[in-house]
Amino acid sequence: MTADVVNLGATMKNKSLQEKYAPNNSCWGCGPANAEGLRIRSFPQGEEVVAEWMPQSKYEAFPGVLNGGIIGTLLDCHCNWTAAWHLMNKAGADHPPCTVTADYAIKLLRPTPSNGPVFLSAKIVESADDRATVDGSLSANGKVCATCRGTFVAVKEGHPAFHRW
Repeated sequence: MTADVVNLGATMKNKSLQEKYAPNNSCWGCGPANAEGLRIRSFPQGEEVVAEWMPQSKYEAFPGVLNGGIIGTLLDCHCNWTAAWHLMNKAGADHPPCTVTADYAIKLLRPTPSNGPVFLSAKIVESADDRATVDGSLSANGKVCATCRGTFVAVKEGHPAFHRW
């Protein structure tokens, strides 16, 4: 077991960003209030935000391999929370702004095994007052299986997602 996995295990006992700042969020990917969803739990760790998620066979593309759409959802939601966390800290706020995906690209590098945990990591590569560009990766068994880059924007009053958090 690597030091990163040990540190993440200790972190996972705390409240995730989603649980702390949006406990009533019903997003299928990251909403703590969606019992049928993926329920991603993201945690700040230094300059990155990290998560561990355990696949189930119902999320497989075929036996033993995680579905690409699930991989995309995991990375999208995790990177969105990375952007929200960054924008909150940058503004000196006590609560993250509600952010949405403006653009997003994923690269599936190799099949992602579904027989053990997957690890998500994301970091900010560029930001402005109301948006952040994030690079993310998903790994399993010590190998990077997918990467992404996305731009996430803080929405304002009047946007349908504004009050979701």
